[in-house]
Amino acid sequence: MANTYTAVTKQDGGWWIGWIEEVPGVNCQERSREALLCSLRTTLAEALELNREDAIRSAIPDYTEELVTL
Repeated sequence: MANTYTAVTKQDGGWWIGWIEEVPGVNCQERSREALLCSLRTTLAEALELNREDAIRSAIPDYTEELVTL
């Protein structure tokens, strides 16, 4: 299932900076817009996986998972 997130990007001097609006802490800085978007995708995927692992670790041993759709 694909999810869509919003990347806020801007050029600041010789750098492109950006962050993912919906996920605090996912921010990057690169020399090109294309590299920035690639870094944001990678960082977002890593953050979501770490959050998922942390949530499950906190709930072990007795938990259930439910899908929530907005």
